[in-house]
Amino acid sequence: MVEIKEIEKGSKRYFYLVHSYREGKSVKKKQLYLGEKLPKDIEAKKKKFMQEFYKEKFLVDIDNLRKNFNKEYNAMPVSAKKKSKNNFAVKFTYNTQKIEGSTLSLKDTARLLDEGITPSSKPIRDIKEAETHKKVFFEMIDYDKNLNLQVVLKWHNELMSQTAKDIAGKTRNHNVAISQSKFKPPMHIEIDFLLKEFFDWYHKEKKITHPVELAALVHLKFVTIHPFTDGNGRISRLMMNFVLKKFNFPMLNIPYTKKNSYYNALERSQVNEDENIFIQWFFRRYLAEYKRYFKK
Repeated sequence: MVEIKEIEKGSKRYFYLVHSYREGKSVKKKQLYLGEKLPKDIEAKKKKFMQEFYKEKFLVDIDNLRKNFNKEYNAMPVSAKKKSKNNFAVKFTYNTQKIEGSTLSLKDTARLLDEGITPSSKPIRDIKEAETHKKVFFEMIDYDKNLNLQVVLKWHNELMSQTAKDIAGKTRNHNVAISQSKFKPPMHIEIDFLLKEFFDWYHKEKKITHPVELAALVHLKFVTIHPFTDGNGRISRLMMNFVLKKFNFPMLNIPYTKKNSYYNALERSQVNEDENIFIQWFFRRYLAEYKRYFKK
């Protein structure tokens, strides 16, 4: 818990925010100087203080896992790296499609993408979208230029061209609603401005924001703009992994089994206009996915 600490020196009083936490067997403290008077927005300062504390704690572990992951990955032979990349592509494709309602199982997806065996009695839409998603995924990880609207439209066009050609690669010209969500996406007349604002923000923040936090924000901000009629979540997760890959961090597969907590974190961030809700969820999910690396 964060506490307000008052220190008297002579005739003056000084106020601090103090948070005590355990690290191993020792208890440590982090503090923030507030001034000689308690600020009126003390509750907001408490909230920001704790957000920064947790961000700092998460990122230390995340940087450690990156170092350990890359050490192990770089020592692998080329054929093993290729297999690892393909395995991730299959699992990522399965989960990102399943989150959006695909009926394909992981086994269906693996046999389809690795062996070319089409599952029987499954919708052709699910099959085509799995195939195109894997293709776009490999295009994404090989793309070595800066993230921009043109390449995102290209990825969306390729992802949707087999199943929804009329909307593929096009931003929406109508308003939309998200079923079972309290969040209402922006009106279609705002899309062009919001996309320009998004990419201006990205090109500035990529120089100063930690890559894993940047990946979380790219996902959150883009899916909040909701620029497409369909495919916003899948494109946002591809963009998320583009950022992680570009900055040499392991990519993230958000499991279908975590769909409810994932959607809940997104919705709470959007409705409350508080990015930190999703960022903290993202950090925890990232560490959980790679826990064996940051514990080394």
